[in-house]
Amino acid sequence: MPRIAPRTRKALLTLHLVTSLGWLGADLVLLTLGIAAQRGADPAVVYPVAGLVGTVLFAPLSVLVWLVGVASALLTPWGLLRYRWVVIKLVITTVMVGLVLFLLTPNLRHAGALGAALPARDRADLVIAPAVSTSLMIIATVLSTYKPWGRRPSQPRRSAAVGATRA
Repeated sequence: MPRIAPRTRKALLTLHLVTSLGWLGADLVLLTLGIAAQRGADPAVVYPVAGLVGTVLFAPLSVLVWLVGVASALLTPWGLLRYRWVVIKLVITTVMVGLVLFLLTPNLRHAGALGAALPARDRADLVIAPAVSTSLMIIATVLSTYKPWGRRPSQPRRSAAVGATRA
């Protein structure tokens, strides 16, 4: 595992926190816009704004959070696969980034283009997706705060002598 200076580690942690909070904030904006449209706000205004927020802010932040999180795991003592809570956060974030990039962002662009013509079944998706995403981000935050479950069981290491006797 590479060692980084404490100052660099804190800078990386700060960047991870700031990007994660930005991602959560953008998600809450999308949720608010989806709820506003459901409660009667003008869809011709709401959905283009949601499309803009999703494309310009939400999608890039999701990728940045994932990249900074992986870098943080690899460059700090936590490691990428050493602790269960880190693995679970990695899985949650990876799935969320995939859904954001390949499902939500295209749906938001489509909603923005259709505006008031967006079918009712698609309008509900633009509330459900950010609600689920916000919940998953809160779970990831709890995992980061409490760090449950400890280390994953390590694989038995082969000693040099055992490897040499098999050669």
